[in-house]
Amino acid sequence: MLPISQYKTILFDCDGVVLNSNFLKIEAYRLTALEFGASEEDAMRLVNHHIEYTGISRNIKFAYFLETILKKPADESAMNHLLRQLNIEVERLLENCDIAEGLENLREKTKQAHWMIVSGGDQEEIIRLFSRKSLLKYFDVGIFGSPDSKEEIVARELKKSTGQAPALFIGDSKYDYQVAKKNNLDFIFLSDWTNFFEWKHFCEENKIEVYQKLDDLNR
Repeated sequence: MLPISQYKTILFDCDGVVLNSNFLKIEAYRLTALEFGASEEDAMRLVNHHIEYTGISRNIKFAYFLETILKKPADESAMNHLLRQLNIEVERLLENCDIAEGLENLREKTKQAHWMIVSGGDQEEIIRLFSRKSLLKYFDVGIFGSPDSKEEIVARELKKSTGQAPALFIGDSKYDYQVAKKNNLDFIFLSDWTNFFEWKHFCEENKIEVYQKLDDLNR
C-alpha cells in the first residue's frame, strides 16, 4: 500500500464509510417491506438478503424480494412502489446520521487526488442527502450509485481522465473488496460502522489492510 497522499484517485463507499448509515438502511428495508404488505418474517428475509449482499443495487434486492420471497412478478409498478418507499424511509432515517470525522483533513492531505462516491444506494437520494449535509464539495468527480452497479460505475469512471492511477477504494463490505480487486485498485476496509459481521476473518484471509474509521487515515 502506498501512503494515502500518493493516490491520484480515491473511491469511497458511502454507507459505513462516509455515513454511519448501514443499520439505518436495514431498518428502512424492513419498514418498506412491511408497508408493501409483507409479513414480519418476509420483511426479515429481505433484511437478511440486504445484509448478505451489502453494496449491491437495491433494484436487484427488490427483484429478489418480489420473485423469491413473495413469489410475485417483479413488474414495473411493484418495483417503482418499493423504490419510492425505500427512498422515503432512507431520507427520513438518515437525516441525522453521523458523518465520518476527518473528511476535511483527509481532503487536504490528498488534495492532488480526485474523489468520488461509489455506492449501492440510490444516486439521486445520496446527492440530495450530501447536499443537505454540505458534503458535495469533497467529491470533485461526483456521486455515483444505483441503478448502476458499483462494477459498472468503477469500470466507467476509471476510463475517464479523472480516474487516474494509482487508485484506492475505501469500503466496508465484501463486495467493495471484490469490485476493487476486479479493477486492480488498492483497498482499505473500515470496520467501525460495517454490517459485515464476518469482516475480521475475511480481511485476515485476504490480507486486507483494516482501519477502524476514516479519520485513522489522517494519522
